[in-house]
Amino acid sequence: MPAKNASSYVGACIESIILQEETNWELIVVNDNSSDSTKSIAENFGKVDTRISVIDNQGAGIIEALKTAYQHAKGEFVTRMDSDDVMPSIKLKELKKELSSAGKGSLSTGLVEYFPKADIGEGFKKYEEWLNRLCATNSHYQEIYKECVVASPCWMMYKADFENLGAFNSIMYPEDYELVFRFYEKRLKIASSNKVLHLWRDHPERASRNDDNYASPHFFDLKMTYFMKLDYDKSKELILWGTGAKGKFLADNLQARGVDFTWMCDNKRKHGVNIKGVIIEDFMRIENRSNFQLIIAVAQRNAQEKMKVFLKSCGLTQNEDYFFFC
Repeated sequence: MPAKNASSYVGACIESIILQEETNWELIVVNDNSSDSTKSIAENFGKVDTRISVIDNQGAGIIEALKTAYQHAKGEFVTRMDSDDVMPSIKLKELKKELSSAGKGSLSTGLVEYFPKADIGEGFKKYEEWLNRLCATNSHYQEIYKECVVASPCWMMYKADFENLGAFNSIMYPEDYELVFRFYEKRLKIASSNKVLHLWRDHPERASRNDDNYASPHFFDLKMTYFMKLDYDKSKELILWGTGAKGKFLADNLQARGVDFTWMCDNKRKHGVNIKGVIIEDFMRIENRSNFQLIIAVAQRNAQEKMKVFLKSCGLTQNEDYFFFC
């Protein structure tokens, strides 16, 4: 558990771990160069509960903190916790049960809830609903290029499988999403509980709100890196659908990689317009195309559903012929 300037929250977090119905655990808290009382609060818990150890980060930042913690991990199973969140009392027991049932080559996860409810913005509500729908339908990999499909502090794996993935040794941000791409690369089975297993605290100081490593360009660069590695077929024409802000992010990324692409949209006012040196085409021309892959940068869910109907009528398959990137 990385912890940086979390004195307002780390006590409640550790208390929720102590109250777990599963009692056979070890908690490794890594103080990430905190300037407040985070370390002393955690150490006070460790003085009365030998399952809790507190160490200093050997470097700086979340990735280095995770590496530091993992060097000391001794258990058969491994998971990650965030110092400002809370575990429901069944979390470790339920994750272990699901993982043990699924067996090696798997990871377990479950439903999540943001809190406090009164302060949760619409974007976080939608993300919570989306994650929980993926759990309910076990369709995580189907939407892998949209967003991080497994909540970063709500998974459990066999340590041996985690080692095989490269553990926390990647240096790419966002580190939680990058890890999930490695789940996808290895095609690990995801076993989902239908119970709420993680309480995600939203507050203004969250790293995801303030750290540049979690800004949009990093997300799109990560997505494109893994798309090029795992799903891109160089023998096919690459088509980008969508000319909004996210479409432009992807266009910039493709051009920076030297990848040729055709750019389409359904906005008639943009047809024939030169954007970033590419002439925008009418997306209906897809019907006359063959041998292509399509990456879609249109976020509205209703629009995406209509796209799926249209693309299916063209005989195309999601995550083979077309990929939603937002």
